[in-house]
Amino acid sequence: MRENKRFWLLRWSLLYCVYVFGQISGEIRYSIPEELQLGAFVGNIADDLGLDLQELKARSFRIVPGHKKQYFDINLNNGNLFVKENIDRENLCGPSATCLLSLETVMENPFRLHDVEVEILDVNDNAPTFPKNQFRLEISEAAAPGTRYPLESAHDPDVGSNSLQSYQLLTDENFVLNVESRNANENMPVLVLKRSLDREAVSHHRLVLIAKDAGVPERSGTAQITISVQDANDNTPVFAKPVYNVSLLENVSKGTLVYKLNATDLDDGSNGEILYSFTSHTSVRVRELFSLDSKTGEIRIRGNLNYEENNLFEINVQAMDNGPSAVPAYCHVLVHVLDINDNAPEVTVATLFSPVPEDSVPGTVVALISATDKDSGENGRVECQVTENLPFELDSSSKKYLTLRTKQILDRENVSRYEVAVLCSDSGSPPLTSKKAILVEVADINDNAPRFSQPLYTAYVTENNVIGSSIFSMTAFDPDLNQNSRLNYSIQRTQVQSESIFSYVQINSEKGTIISQKSFDYERLKNFQIQVQVRDSGVPSLSSTVSVEVVILDQNDNAPVIVHPLPDYGSVVTETVSRFAEPGYLVAKVSATDADSGQNARLSYQVLQSTDPGLFTISPDTGEIWTIRGIRGTDATKQRLVIGAKDNGSPPLSATMTIILSLTDGDTEMLSDVSSLSEDRGSFNDASLYLVISLGMVSSLFLVVLIVLAIQVHKNRNRFGAHVGYLDTCCCFEDRYSLNGIQKASRNLELGPNYVEVFGGDPLSQSFRYDTCSASSTVKRDTKFPDIYRSSACKKHVPTGNDEFLHNSRIRSSENSEVTYICEENILSFFLVFQAPVESLQRNAGL
Repeated sequence: MRENKRFWLLRWSLLYCVYVFGQISGEIRYSIPEELQLGAFVGNIADDLGLDLQELKARSFRIVPGHKKQYFDINLNNGNLFVKENIDRENLCGPSATCLLSLETVMENPFRLHDVEVEILDVNDNAPTFPKNQFRLEISEAAAPGTRYPLESAHDPDVGSNSLQSYQLLTDENFVLNVESRNANENMPVLVLKRSLDREAVSHHRLVLIAKDAGVPERSGTAQITISVQDANDNTPVFAKPVYNVSLLENVSKGTLVYKLNATDLDDGSNGEILYSFTSHTSVRVRELFSLDSKTGEIRIRGNLNYEENNLFEINVQAMDNGPSAVPAYCHVLVHVLDINDNAPEVTVATLFSPVPEDSVPGTVVALISATDKDSGENGRVECQVTENLPFELDSSSKKYLTLRTKQILDRENVSRYEVAVLCSDSGSPPLTSKKAILVEVADINDNAPRFSQPLYTAYVTENNVIGSSIFSMTAFDPDLNQNSRLNYSIQRTQVQSESIFSYVQINSEKGTIISQKSFDYERLKNFQIQVQVRDSGVPSLSSTVSVEVVILDQNDNAPVIVHPLPDYGSVVTETVSRFAEPGYLVAKVSATDADSGQNARLSYQVLQSTDPGLFTISPDTGEIWTIRGIRGTDATKQRLVIGAKDNGSPPLSATMTIILSLTDGDTEMLSDVSSLSEDRGSFNDASLYLVISLGMVSSLFLVVLIVLAIQVHKNRNRFGAHVGYLDTCCCFEDRYSLNGIQKASRNLELGPNYVEVFGGDPLSQSFRYDTCSASSTVKRDTKFPDIYRSSACKKHVPTGNDEFLHNSRIRSSENSEVTYICEENILSFFLVFQAPVESLQRNAGL
């Protein structure tokens, strides 16, 4: 059998190969025999459609998948249509004369559908078979010649010449075979008694019945007929007609009567009692759906009918009497099932082109939708629509498919996906509907540039930061997706203090974290600006730029440095103080600087250690050292002071110096280190310059007044001659009676005679100097004016710390200058008059 089958398949492949009937209205039709091996050639569909092989892959040429098994596939390399699954024509089409498999091919860019039909040709791969291998008949010996005994037909699932064509009975002298036509598609073998039987001579006859087809090669099937010769029940049941036709709605209930059969038998008694039954040829499905009463012949509904599953049933019934040697009679009941609208439309998505790029033009195909209804007629006519107001529409121009298309430009950042509901209704009464949700994803394109949350960022970093530490972090936002939103941060190339910006900072390209590349010094750099660019990874790439102002915060990293007085050796400074110094006497001035700013540079002074704590004090703001009380003879000759200068930072930093004060009995100058008080002429501000000019003018006026007073004194010198010595001793030449007891603060402030000098800004320079010369008397010492509140008798005056003028003024003369000191009431009056404008100038200049 297998060799015959292979021979047949080979012959078909050689005879038919594949041929094309033609292309009518875009439809291609092929014919192939069934049972071809997998991968067998069907036809070159690319050539038949006139397509270039290069287009197949580029335009995604493929077969649209359906709800049934896909028996064919396309080789995109050569355009051949080939067999993908085993094809059994009998299973696909049954007894139908024509067996067609329909499929659709689809192409994109532009979109195009092609209908293809493949006709499956029958091959003689099935032999005729009888429902059973052996038939048993009981024939009465009284049977007259010519009596007919119908037999069950053989069955061949092939069609045409490959199906059952003839019956043959091997030669027997008592019987012959006739073939009767049951209907247009089936013949029934009938055994005819040729001559009377003699049970006593032969009680059993064995015959061989052969059923043949006309295929190449020819196939056949056999059945054995065993005949028992009986005595006689010589009448058989008879049906009114051999075929009955009945029509039923598919929704009939169980137990409904289909038909009542009535066969007749002319015999009496048990020979005339008829029993009805299904023949052995009745299918299992028919037995499940229908029941037969053996006595009444009533056929009733037993199961649920379904028009869409099967709309025609054939019930084979036999009637046999109860007499001996009963001969059955046969009939066929054809039940036609009528359709009702009991099936809602079936909506399936044949092809879904998702995701859809958001820049797709209107009319872009999104999906191919199949809407079918198993019902027939109006019950199976389907109409569909998109239920919501969405940017999609249905195109029903294709015969077999609905095309879902876009009707406007999509925006993924607005809506990233759509759930498109397609509602389909049939035309039955009442109509049935189905709803299919199609999820359409919108593919992103790079149509949004990354952006920062603000146009300018300010980053604060404390100086002395750790190299490589993060000083600021920023984040940009890009509403696109995936590669289009993958951001890369970079710093644009600029210069900061003639250096590349990259020597100051770097940025993490993925996180946007700015990292320091050096430790910043507030005293060298207060702030700088960088330009940060963020760029996405889309094609083409988009970018944005933002400015980042980096502000460096001061840290208390500089200790105060004492700049005056400068030590003679080590950290010790030696000064001399006259034992005649009164309380409030300015001994020395300590000045320190701090490179920091703000509170970190705000300095305060204090006496940390002192030989005699009750003798000296220091101004915490100015650093001026004053005597608290008068110096006694019991006080130590060497007074040691440890002075500390501390800033206001956190934690505070400080510097110390040691001052050794030598108490002397003479009128010795008590001066600080000259070099430490040298003026920084670049430190003058505009206010100081204006103040100096103003004081110069006042000094000139003061000089004129002094000259006038000198002339007047000269005229009256005889009257005052007796008191010159007294004036020289009491009024003008003793250090302990200097103005407010103030010792000069710096040797560095040496100016020419006849001028007034005021310095502001530097705590070392807060002084006034008034110098004048006369030929009447010369001394080589610092000028010390008597107290302005003393009378001509030169009473001593002890200054207080609240006297603003005394605090902020120091009156001295240049060394080696010749100065005449005159204690006249007129001079004292002039000094009092001159003090007010000087104090006013000081306040205006902020000194």
